[in-house]
Amino acid sequence: MKRLHVHVSVHDLDGSIRFYSTLFGSAPSVIKPDYAKWLLDDPRMNFAISQRGAPTGLNHLGIQVESAEELAELQGRLQSLQTDVEAELGTTCCYARSDKYWVTDPEGIAWEAYHTLDVVPVFGGDRAGGAECCVPLSMVTKKRDAGGCCA
Repeated sequence: MKRLHVHVSVHDLDGSIRFYSTLFGSAPSVIKPDYAKWLLDDPRMNFAISQRGAPTGLNHLGIQVESAEELAELQGRLQSLQTDVEAELGTTCCYARSDKYWVTDPEGIAWEAYHTLDVVPVFGGDRAGGAECCVPLSMVTKKRDAGGCCA
């Protein structure tokens, strides 16, 4: 079963945790000094926020799958949309190790399809000058070329 993933960059992590905890009616399942995540069942969503120096607002969207087979199926769909799907296998990001595939939609919004393999104790490697979470530099460039303001 798939889960929608939304990642928002925030300025005020504590205030945002209070806001989203009230909105969702539950506390985050993961809280770190620069990150929080809710794994919700209603609506079925992985909603994450981070305070890592990126511009505030939508960071990226994604679809989280539960198996390598689901990821392969989704990768095939992405490949039919774009020939330049960016693969990141075994990457560390957002306190997790995952296999990921990245594309951008027609408006330049970065989308990831991913399967989480393990939990790790560090946020992971930064991109695009140290400010970006997870989004590959090639996706940031596409967003800027498409007139987007942030990644």
